Amino acid sequence: MLRRAFLALALTIAVPLPALAQPSPGQPAPAFSLTDLDGRKVALTDLRGKYVVLEWTNPGCPFVQKHYGSGNMQSLQKRFTAEGVQWIVINSTAVSHSDYLKPAEQKSWLQKQGAAASVAALDPEGTVGRAYGAKTTPHMYVIDPNGVLVYAGAIDDKRSTNPADVKTANNYVVQAFAELRAGKPLSAPSTTAYGCTVKYGS
Repeated sequence: MLRRAFLALALTIAVPLPALAQPSPGQPAPAFSLTDLDGRKVALTDLRGKYVVLEWTNPGCPFVQKHYGSGNMQSLQKRFTAEGVQWIVINSTAVSHSDYLKPAEQKSWLQKQGAAASVAALDPEGTVGRAYGAKTTPHMYVIDPNGVLVYAGAIDDKRSTNPADVKTANNYVVQAFAELRAGKPLSAPSTTAYGCTVKYGS
């Protein structure tokens, strides 16, 4: 039973993904417009002049559950939004997939977790996810006030589903902001994201 569960999890991570053109740090972040879970429009161009974090999520993913169950993701959201960062949670799960949540269901889940993102939205067509080359949940991006992508990749360096690993992990988002605030070039502008594959439609 345990072996089957492990194999299922391994397949979730290892399934080949469709080719996605991921923009590189240093390039302009792809423009996008989304409708949030309350029906309001949000566009990247409206956020010029502010740092923006994009967080790809899927509540059905054990890697996402690791970061929310430990309180790590909510802590990051609260910390950075208090500093004026716009934190956008995006779920690109296709309507046809069993993990798909309707806006009200996604909103309810985030509320139960105590999430503190600036914006939460669905991207069921995968338009924004594909534009950014988002491959996993979570997959993190940091955009600077000039609209330039400065970080893309994993949330941290502990590639596991164990919530206890959060305490000893090097968080790449925290590291990126520390270096940005200090006026230093990012030591790791790009890393390999880990997690469950984004459940895009065909």
